Amino acid sequence: MIDFEIERCTRHCAVTGRELKPGEEYYSVLMDDDGQWRRLDYAIEAWHGPPDECVAWWRARIPPPSSTRRHWAPDEVMLQCLEELEGNAERADFRYLLALWMMRRRILRLEKTERTPEGNEVASFYCPRRDATYLMPVVLPDESRLSSLQEDIWRLFSGGSS
Repeated sequence: MIDFEIERCTRHCAVTGRELKPGEEYYSVLMDDDGQWRRLDYAIEAWHGPPDECVAWWRARIPPPSSTRRHWAPDEVMLQCLEELEGNAERADFRYLLALWMMRRRILRLEKTERTPEGNEVASFYCPRRDATYLMPVVLPDESRLSSLQEDIWRLFSGGSS
């Protein structure tokens, strides 16, 4: 079993340690640290481009204290994460849930599901933005992991808690 502990935005720069203020723009990177997702946030003045080993990066803004609107990671960041997970059997359930979540957000569209000769189910998702099709095994997580994986996706791409 793989556990994902993904931190929300710390509101502190990973380089300087300075607190990021409401309304301030910053950069975030997503790193794969020995099988664990790690998110680092950078103040604009400390940003010198994404680290070579990052999976994805994006620019965001710290919401005002009274804001209730969710700030999602850009669609391109989520698509890049989906592509990075291709072929990773240990994270197949996470990738499949991510695709379903992206379908709900209308980033992907489920085209069809088919059975392989071995009896496994494979889903075909289409991305109009990239004019790309993503094939992936249908891997439903155990009930015990489902809630945890959904929380991981939420924290990873929303920058907050559910």
